[in-house]
Amino acid sequence: MTATAQIDVSSEDRLRADLYNFLGLMLSGPPDQLLLDQCTGLSGDESELGQAIAGLARVAKATKPAKVETEFNALFIGLGRGELLPYASYYLTGFLNEKPLAALRSDMAARGMTRAANVYEPEDNIASLMEMMAGMIVGRFSAPATVDDQKTFFNKHIAPWAGHFFADLEGAKNSVLYASLGNVGRAFMEIEREAFRMTAG
Repeated sequence: MTATAQIDVSSEDRLRADLYNFLGLMLSGPPDQLLLDQCTGLSGDESELGQAIAGLARVAKATKPAKVETEFNALFIGLGRGELLPYASYYLTGFLNEKPLAALRSDMAARGMTRAANVYEPEDNIASLMEMMAGMIVGRFSAPATVDDQKTFFNKHIAPWAGHFFADLEGAKNSVLYASLGNVGRAFMEIEREAFRMTAG
C-alpha cells in the first residue's frame, strides 16, 4: 500500500459523504417508510443547512410512502417525462446524452467508477453524481480522493447545475417532501462550492 492510499477520512468528511449519500438515496427512488422514519429523526442547528434539515424532518413526519411515491413519479417520471429532468446534460445543454455525459463517463473511467449493472439511467443524473461524490470522499472506488480531486470533480460535474436543479426542485409544482429536500440540497451545494473555493489549487 502506498502512502497516498493511506489518507484518513475525517469525521467531517464522513458527514459530508453521508449527506451526499442521503441525497443520492432520496433522489434515486421514492423513500420507503424506513427512510421516511430516518428523515423524521434528523435534527439541524441554526445554520441555513440545519434549518433545511429540520424542515425536511417536519415534512417527512407528515408524509406516507404512497403519497411520496406519487410525488416522485410526477417529478421525475410522469407520462412521457416528469416535471424535472435531473441530468447534467439537460441542464447544461437542453438535451439528454450530450457532451457533459461523455465528459463524466471519461472521468468515471479514469477514477475506476462504473455504473451499477441494475441502473439504466444516464450516469449524469443527480442521484448518481451525489453517490459518486460520497464514494470519492470515503474511498469507495480506490483511495479516498484528495480535496483537489474532489474539487475538480465537483466543479466540473456538479457545481455548474446542481444548485439550479435543487432550486427547481424546491419550486416544482408537484414538490412537497422534495421541496424540503431541494432546500437541503441547495444549501449543501452552496456550502460545498464555498468550501472548495477557499481551498488552494
